[in-house]
Amino acid sequence: MKDILEELERRRKIARLGGGQVRIDAQHQRGKLTARERIDLFLDEGSFEEFDMFVEHRSTDFGMDKSRIAGDGVVTGWGTVNGRTVFVFAKDFTVFGGSLSEAHAEKIIKVQDMALKNRAPIIGIYDAGGARIQEGVAALGGYAEVFQRNVLASGVIPQISVIMGPCAGGDVYSPAMTDFIFMVRDTSYMFVTGPDVVKTVTNETVTSEELGGASVHTTRSSIADGAYDNDVDTLLQVRRLIDFLPQSNTSPVPEIESYQSATDADNSLDTLIPANANKPYDIKELIQKVADEGDFFEIQASFAKNIVCGFGRIEGSTVGFVANQPMVLAGVLDSDASRKAARFVRFCDCFNIPIVTFVDVPGFLPGTAQEYGGLIKHGAKLLFAYAEATVPKLTVITRKAFGGAYDVMASKHLRGDLNYAWPTAQIAVMGAKGAVEIIFRKDIADPEKIAAHTKMYEDRFLSPFVAAERGYIDEVIMPHSTRRRLARGLKMLRNKDLSNPWKKHDNIPL
Repeated sequence: MKDILEELERRRKIARLGGGQVRIDAQHQRGKLTARERIDLFLDEGSFEEFDMFVEHRSTDFGMDKSRIAGDGVVTGWGTVNGRTVFVFAKDFTVFGGSLSEAHAEKIIKVQDMALKNRAPIIGIYDAGGARIQEGVAALGGYAEVFQRNVLASGVIPQISVIMGPCAGGDVYSPAMTDFIFMVRDTSYMFVTGPDVVKTVTNETVTSEELGGASVHTTRSSIADGAYDNDVDTLLQVRRLIDFLPQSNTSPVPEIESYQSATDADNSLDTLIPANANKPYDIKELIQKVADEGDFFEIQASFAKNIVCGFGRIEGSTVGFVANQPMVLAGVLDSDASRKAARFVRFCDCFNIPIVTFVDVPGFLPGTAQEYGGLIKHGAKLLFAYAEATVPKLTVITRKAFGGAYDVMASKHLRGDLNYAWPTAQIAVMGAKGAVEIIFRKDIADPEKIAAHTKMYEDRFLSPFVAAERGYIDEVIMPHSTRRRLARGLKMLRNKDLSNPWKKHDNIPL
C-alpha cells in the first residue's frame, strides 16, 4: 500500500510541475504566475479540488506521441470564493504553450457542464497560443464544443474570462461569449490573427500590444471590461466582482451586512448640481454616496466614459448602476455608450439584479459619423434592453432629460417602477434655446423677444412638475433623500413579479 501511495504522490508532483521548472522560471521572468499559482491565489485558501490532473493528449502525428505531459496544458476544477462555489479552468502556458487539443478541450467541457448542472459561476483563465496545430480538426472540434457550452450557459450562470497572457485564434471566441473579460496590462493580448499574419495579408506592421493589448481592448474595441497592472491585482478584482454576483439566474442576489444607515440625509447632494445648467459635475460622486460605503465596481471604465455602469450595494444587496456622465461629452448618448449600457442592463436583467439609473442626458449625439456608424440601431439596443427588463427599475433624473434620450433612460413609459426627479430636473423635447429658435423662428433677429420666449419655455417645460403632473414622475424628491428613497423602493420591489410574453427568444437589434 505504501508503494502505491508513494507512486500517486510522485505522479502528482510531476503533474504539478507542468512543463517543468525551466518553463516555470521563464513564466516568472515574464512577470506572470503559473496556472496553478493563479488558481491558488484566486480561490479561498485550500479550497481547490482539481479534476483530470493526469489527462494526456492522444495525438501521434508529428512526433507528438513522444511528448506527453500530465494535464495537457490546462488545470481544471472547483473551489470557493469567500465561501461560494465556483468552477475554474486555467490554461498552462508551460505545457505546449497552453494550446488546445482534443483532450484539453474535454477537460474544459467537463467543468463547463458541471458548472451549468450545479448552477455556479465559471471562470476561465487564459494564457495560451491557440489551437494545437498538430491535431488539426480534432482541436477545432474541441473549440466548437466549448463555444456551444458558452452559449447554453449564457444568462444561466455568470461566465468570466481573465486574459493573463496570449489569447489568439479560436481561443478568443469563448471569452467573447462570456459575461465579462478582464486583462493584465502589458502581459496579455487578444486577437483573431497575430502580427505576423496581419503583416502577410495586409502588409501592416504592428506589435502584439498595438494589435490586441489591454489598452486597445479597454479603450477602443470595448472587448475587455477592465485591465489591471499585474496578475495578483487582476485576480483579486475578479474575486471582488464575484461577491456582487448571484450564483445563477435562479439564485438570490447576494446580501452582506451593511454598516451604513440608509435613512441619514446626505446634504452635500443638495449642492451637487451647479447653478449653471451647462456646467458639468461628476455623476460618480452621486453613485458613491448612494452605494454602501462608497463601494462601486465599475465596468468598462475606460470606454464610452459618457456613461457609467457598474455594481454597488444598497443596504447590503447588489444593484446595478447606470448613469449619464456630464463630465464627458455633457453626458450625451452615442453609439458606444448605448452599446455599453445595453449589455450591462441585459446582464442585470438575466441575473435578477435591480437597476438604478441616474439621468442627466441632453440627447443623442448628432453628426454624420454617428449616423453612418449606425446610431439608430445602437441607440435602439439600449431602448430594447430597458424595455424588456423585468427586474426592479428605479430612475432618478438629476438634471437634463431631453428628447428620445429621456424615453430611453429607463423612463416610466418603459415600465420603470419608481421614477424620481430632483427639483433641478429639466424634462423636455430639447433645450430651451434650440426649442425657441424653432418655435419662434420669425423672432430670431430680436434678442429681447428670444430671451423672453426662452424664459417662458423654461418656466413651462424645463421643470420636473410638468412630467409629475402627468404621472411620468412618481415624485419630485430632495437630493439629500436619494439613498433613503432608493433603499425603501428596493425593499418595496423585492417581490416584484413581471414577465414578458412567451417567445423562443427576442430579436434585439444587433
